[in-house]
Amino acid sequence: MTELVTFGETMALFAARRTGPLRFARDFDLGLGGAESNVAIGVARLGHRATWVGRVGEDEFGDLIRATLTGEGVDTRAIPDPDAPTGLMIKGRRTADLVDVRYYRKGSAGSRLRPDDLDPALISSARVLHVSAITPALSPSARESVAHAIAAARAAGVLVSLDVNYRRALWTPQEAGAWLRDTIGGVDVLFATVPEGRLVADVEDPAELAKALASLGPSYVLVKSGSQGALELSDGVLRRARPYRVTEVDPVGAGDAFAAGWLADWLAGAEPGRRLDTACAAGAFAVTSQGDWESLPRRADLGLLGRSADDVSR
Repeated sequence: MTELVTFGETMALFAARRTGPLRFARDFDLGLGGAESNVAIGVARLGHRATWVGRVGEDEFGDLIRATLTGEGVDTRAIPDPDAPTGLMIKGRRTADLVDVRYYRKGSAGSRLRPDDLDPALISSARVLHVSAITPALSPSARESVAHAIAAARAAGVLVSLDVNYRRALWTPQEAGAWLRDTIGGVDVLFATVPEGRLVADVEDPAELAKALASLGPSYVLVKSGSQGALELSDGVLRRARPYRVTEVDPVGAGDAFAAGWLADWLAGAEPGRRLDTACAAGAFAVTSQGDWESLPRRADLGLLGRSADDVSR
């Protein structure tokens, strides 16, 4: 039986090897990326059973997604769609400090997810359902799928986790805010950055923002502030965690890693301070190499961040 179920679009990822405008790129690394599958990989690496569900094209990229997720220990329910291709994500560095990500997902297989792709029995047998606000922005049928999954989880008493993961290329702040206000009351765990939280509550201070979001229904509110750390509000207690200092190579995927670390420790029954620290550590690991998920840690890796800069692992 799985412990965490998640679903959404995973895309083929082409990452330019040289810095500068993408039009001058000549060499690319091929991989994959998707917010929900990143979380599934992160949870699996931290020792828990995770299932990912999503549509993929009947193409080489769909095969890549299926093989990679399976190889990472994720129970992969990749639904082949003969009428649509696997979506694409192109990533480059416009400058050394600015990542440029472009999506080609309109009409993709992943955007055609529909409610009957999701097995209510699978959801009800899990301990956690994790969704992101990317999926409802993809299409009406994908939005219906999220509502269907949340309803199934709530009926079965399964913890519902939502990461805001706002993508301005998919919908406006007004559209995202309206959906979030309608949905947040039905979730147990909410992950958001300060700008994402302000889609719903016009509060700037992270602690006050967490309180405003918690008043809408979630039992656990996690507010991420990047290099300033993160905080968790649960059981009426506000807990803060300082960030780990690492050399950033690729910032994409840090939020997914944070969610994976927190959820894995919740599944393990860790106390609140520990799970918040694990979330921060996982987020720090995620940015230390190229790729959306490749640097996600295993349990044995978590202690490495405390080593001094000149330590060598032998």
